[in-house]
Amino acid sequence: MGTMQLRRCVVGLCVLVLAGCAGKLEPTVPETTRDGTSTADTLGEYKLALAHRIVAVNSTKVFIGRPQALLRSVVVVKYVVDANGSLVRSEIMRSNRDRVTEATALASVKQTAPFPKPAPALLRGGRVEVIETWLFNNDGRFQLRTIAEPQMNE
Repeated sequence: MGTMQLRRCVVGLCVLVLAGCAGKLEPTVPETTRDGTSTADTLGEYKLALAHRIVAVNSTKVFIGRPQALLRSVVVVKYVVDANGSLVRSEIMRSNRDRVTEATALASVKQTAPFPKPAPALLRGGRVEVIETWLFNNDGRFQLRTIAEPQMNE
């Protein structure tokens, strides 16, 4: 192999390695106690842990990298988790009425349940209410606003 071919090979490998590293989403396992109670002390920390769990469980539907500038759909979902981490209910609060993305958002919450139990201090009436925003690219994959990268052109 000549020097020029070797140089091209090395450059090509470097490009592949860097491309593989760019935009990788590192799944975070929510920390819990032995009985499955979240160690999150605040609602914000608990919401962050749940977002990471939703992304990990639904990884094939998640967009890696920066969302496009003009999103296909933005879906806001409110969901309620009880003291045992069970999903009590979920509902669309806001959307552009794209039924496919609404169904994907709701299904991703349902498929993730049960969730880590919320810490007792976070409970209101034995439940925790979480509001999360799904950002959908044209290809139908999403990121959650809580952990999303900035959109392109931001």
